Amino acid sequence: QVQLVESGGGLVQPGGSLSLSCAASGSIFSINAMGWYRQAPGKQRELVASILRGGTTNYVDSVKGRFTISRDNAKNTVYLQMNSLIPEDTAVYYCHAHVQLYSWSVAYDYWGSGTQVTVSS
Repeated sequence: QVQLVESGGGLVQPGGSLSLSCAASGSIFSINAMGWYRQAPGKQRELVASILRGGTTNYVDSVKGRFTISRDNAKNTVYLQMNSLIPEDTAVYYCHAHVQLYSWSVAYDYWGSGTQVTVSS
């Protein structure tokens, strides 16, 4: 099986920065897409940023210019650098990976357990 272990998050004042990381482990042949989603209380989970194995990135409009996603394919790890944080960024952030377990298999979605990010003065 595949496990995604997140680290980072916490409490930060508006305008501050936080960094998240997520490492995938287990029986992995290849990871196609990796990304971060978030869910605020009373709201649906939304895609924050994603990155393909080749480096192509995608961001939700509300974080463009403030957040940067990156990945280390050798370490099966994805990162999210969050700058200029605002209270609206407060949410539980979930790591996602689209993992191919074997060379001959289809890819499956895996999720981390989530890490809380709170932006408040």
